[in-house]
Amino acid sequence: MCYRVCMDMHPKQQAAGRPGPVSPRRGQTDLRDLTPGQLSEYVVALGLPAKRARQLFPRLHRPGVLDFSQLGISREVLALLASHATMSSLTPAAVEKSADTTEKFAFRLADGAVIESVLIPEDGRHTLCISSQAGCAMGCGFCLTGAQGFVRNLHPGEIVNQVLAVMTHMIASGINRATPRELLNNLVFMGMGEPLANYDNLLAALVILMDDHGLGFSERRITVSTCGIVPRIDDLGRDIRVNLAVSLHAADDAVRSSLMPVNRTHGLESLLAACRRYPLGKKKVILFEYIMLKGINDSLADARLLAEKLQGIPSRINLLPYNGSGETEYACPDEGEILAFQKVLREAGFNTFIRQSRGADISAACGQLAGKG
Repeated sequence: MCYRVCMDMHPKQQAAGRPGPVSPRRGQTDLRDLTPGQLSEYVVALGLPAKRARQLFPRLHRPGVLDFSQLGISREVLALLASHATMSSLTPAAVEKSADTTEKFAFRLADGAVIESVLIPEDGRHTLCISSQAGCAMGCGFCLTGAQGFVRNLHPGEIVNQVLAVMTHMIASGINRATPRELLNNLVFMGMGEPLANYDNLLAALVILMDDHGLGFSERRITVSTCGIVPRIDDLGRDIRVNLAVSLHAADDAVRSSLMPVNRTHGLESLLAACRRYPLGKKKVILFEYIMLKGINDSLADARLLAEKLQGIPSRINLLPYNGSGETEYACPDEGEILAFQKVLREAGFNTFIRQSRGADISAACGQLAGKG
């Protein structure tokens, strides 16, 4: 797979000969923070042969494995690991199920912070929406996560453990597949936080999730969403191959800056230039997400400007009717207005879809995650 060019490290760290990025934490090393290359270096440093890492890595990333005793390793190796390392896991503090069968998972982390993940079933397929941070520093006015403020970045293991915990829940719920990977069809980094603001830990988590000896998610199964941190879009395109989604929400700098403070640093011109640079495979597109806000960004003139701005970028546009929370000044346009907006974009040649909200009744829809579990 393309991501192997990362060699399990950020390129700058390869050049320096250092292990890849793992957020510092007190105490013992969490084995679920480690990419395959890092795990190999770690076990060798403990005096074990490198082949132990090749045995351990797939066992560390099976749903339902919560401690060392379930790894099927010798007592001597188990004792050695237990004296130097930990193996983190997540168990839902709460699970809510929507009338439309969407499920929201609240996970309380070791320091008390709460994050949320959302499992979206559709036609026998399952998409998991993952959080990359506790809270968010981006401050988008229409988003409850942004209103919560930033708490901290998630470690790679905390990102990966969301996937393992939801898989474990699915199995316990009677959902059976031939392999754990087949439990989830797609992973989308569209939960709490801005993934590219936690770049090193995101990259490590992606390498872990995509490794053939672990969960084996392919690049076409993973989408990373960003509000538009331009330098990191370039980094992502260089370091790994995944689908890119951009939370655009306006085609005018003044409007976008009023909605999304990030636009004051990375304006539309530089953002869309980065999208044009982003390496796309054959028949691949960038997903542009556009939340529909009545009287702000929903006019036919806005639609025509959006079509003009996106010319030349292989695109799919998702129009998102605003999920009113009762805590902001925004409102959703009427259905007819959204359909008219869509028509302009389709007539301009763009694949444009109106994405129906899932899980709104349990505050699991876009912009509603607030970590209150």
